Amino acid sequence: MTGLRLIHGAAALTAAASLAVTLGTGLTDRGIALAFGVLIAVGELNRWSDSQARQVAPLAAAGSLAYALLGADAGRPTAHRAAQVVTVVLVAAVLGAVPHIWCGRTPTLDHLARRVLTVGFAAVCFQPLYDQGLFASWAGPVYALLLIALLCLTGLCDAVLAAALAHARTRWPFGPLLREQLRGLLGIGSAVGATGAVMALAVAVVGLWALPVFCLPLLLTQLSVRRHAAVRATYRQTIASLARATEIAGCTPAGHARRVAALGLAVGRDLGMAEGELTVLEYAALMHDIGQLSLVDPVPAGATAGLPPAEQRRIALLGGAVVRQTGVDAAVAVVVERQADPCRDQPLAARIVRAVNAYEEKSRDAGPEGPLRALEELRLAAAGDYAPEVVESLARVLARPRGWRETAPARDDGRRTALSDPVRGWVTHG
Repeated sequence: MTGLRLIHGAAALTAAASLAVTLGTGLTDRGIALAFGVLIAVGELNRWSDSQARQVAPLAAAGSLAYALLGADAGRPTAHRAAQVVTVVLVAAVLGAVPHIWCGRTPTLDHLARRVLTVGFAAVCFQPLYDQGLFASWAGPVYALLLIALLCLTGLCDAVLAAALAHARTRWPFGPLLREQLRGLLGIGSAVGATGAVMALAVAVVGLWALPVFCLPLLLTQLSVRRHAAVRATYRQTIASLARATEIAGCTPAGHARRVAALGLAVGRDLGMAEGELTVLEYAALMHDIGQLSLVDPVPAGATAGLPPAEQRRIALLGGAVVRQTGVDAAVAVVVERQADPCRDQPLAARIVRAVNAYEEKSRDAGPEGPLRALEELRLAAAGDYAPEVVESLARVLARPRGWRETAPARDDGRRTALSDPVRGWVTHG
């Protein structure tokens, strides 16, 4: 948690210093500050929580960046400083976050820390140089390119902060987290940056009336992203419901698929899988036993890890056929079909599903020593039945029981609820 304290401490110092300077010098251009403050507060009120969203408050982020890079209002140079930018953004963000803090919906402290540091970075890079007149001779495309360059640097800063915060809270590898954040900049992140630059340029020419005009495209984009997130959540709930078919039919114990998916996602994170690969892994883990529905004679307790290899492959192929008929992504069916292949021939997701499924079956109802005994059995069978790198990753994940929580799969009601017990292993509370 050292990195978390460092980022929060830096944000707190930046906020405190900005507040002190602003209180000491007074608020300049109050009309401009009020207009941007209202815009940021409305954007924060309208933010949402989504596990895969790179920017949950795009309107507030665009307004903050526009205020940080604002040099003039309708042709008249502004007089606000970097400290005032941070102060206005912080106050507006806190006011807009009050309902979210009250409901406890999102990690607001991390969100505010990122907002303060990224906006502070942009303002410090732009405002002092603008006040000194260094950009007075820059006009037209050159000035626009300057703003775009500063926005790119600010985006990189925000991506590093987001990855560092996620790494500090989850202990997932920093490199893959940063890669996912940078990839997210190409989506709605680019729309946020472009809107921020356009707002700053438009206000400099036509004044504050440009704000509501240029907010509309981003609001429509945000609405589309939220609808896409809702569709994705419904799709995940449908997959989870299909996975419960084996439990309802009595083929597998209750919660087995959810436990395998939760632990498998944690292992996938530890091995640095990308977000799209993790989605395929989650769906395949939820549906890895669905082939048992086609069996005439059920497998006792649904434990397939101890079956002969030929029988395991037959059940896996049956499961892949069922998955293909449901219309789920073909990549999910491939993972389900190949989970019983020799580990050297399997894709990484199939290796993870096989090892995690075996661990869950061997440790289930095996007493306090069951998890350790199951992990030792997997290590002894590594390189033959189970991939050594997956088994070692599984051991690392089990050694840090809190690092998996953000990866737990959704329940039927959409909430992520798997919990970990460091003594008895992985359990799910419904």
